Amino acid sequence: MTHPSPNDAARPDFDADGPLVIVLNAGSGRADADTAQQTITGVLAAAGRAHEVLRIERGMAVAEVAGEAVRRARAQRGAVVAAGGDGTLNAVAQAVLPAGLPFGVLPQGTFNYFSRTHGITSDTEQATQALLRARPAPVQVGLVNERLFLVNASVGLYPQLLEDREAYKQRFGRRRWVAAWSALVTLLHAHRPLRLQIECQGEQRAVRTSTLFVGNNGLQLQQIGVPEADLLAQGHLVALMLKPVSTFGMLGLMLRGAFGRLGEADDVLRFGFERLGMRPAAPRRTARVKVATDGEIIWLRAPLTFRVSPQPLWLLTPAPEDRVEPA
Repeated sequence: MTHPSPNDAARPDFDADGPLVIVLNAGSGRADADTAQQTITGVLAAAGRAHEVLRIERGMAVAEVAGEAVRRARAQRGAVVAAGGDGTLNAVAQAVLPAGLPFGVLPQGTFNYFSRTHGITSDTEQATQALLRARPAPVQVGLVNERLFLVNASVGLYPQLLEDREAYKQRFGRRRWVAAWSALVTLLHAHRPLRLQIECQGEQRAVRTSTLFVGNNGLQLQQIGVPEADLLAQGHLVALMLKPVSTFGMLGLMLRGAFGRLGEADDVLRFGFERLGMRPAAPRRTARVKVATDGEIIWLRAPLTFRVSPQPLWLLTPAPEDRVEPA
């Protein structure tokens, strides 16, 4: 969602034709990463655009590589570009946001919700060509405590689904049927509902829910059938809370989501907000909560605060002729 922001006056100071520092995630497949890097550097070299590639190899700390990319881009009045899936984009954006630098995207993932929302093609060569003509525009991002999320953040069953899905993909490969099968297996195991204290717009309430899902991506919310997706354009995030239901009831909710009809379900509470507080109803002194942000699992100390970032992310947005409509 690209829209005017009160932070427009803080437009980044950069050279429109300055160097691009590209963070490329090579950890999930060296051959694919090599091909992507050759394509990216070939396009940029042919255009005479200064650039360098910092690769994230397996076992490397993404945050350290992203931090180095920010330092190099800032020194040269350039931009930082993330080449990877939504998780890689999240990690690089985490470093870029406080620096106020332009942020480019070369999608390499499976779903690519963030890039698709902003009209960025998944074709690496075309996306790199578009990057040459792109200009920064402010886009909304969410925060859970001080951790950024571009697409969504969640607690409860949804992080467990993601964690189990990753384990299955490690064993059977990164295929969609593997993701579907792992979700089914996860749902067939009993999960205790969360007991939470929620604070929103000055009101507090106790809730029992299997998952709390906070969305910041209109495309994803529209695909599962959540009409509140339009609230994102008004500077809100959108919360979904699933009431505790049986295993078969949860399967039914998943099917509704798959067919774009989740908004019709009586067992789903939906609302928009700018700030939402959450803590376990009976927290331990050092309670930590498992949180999924853009598909990556992290642990944060309670209480959690979900909010719209007061600072926008300056996304290098495609020119109109380069923009593609999300499929």
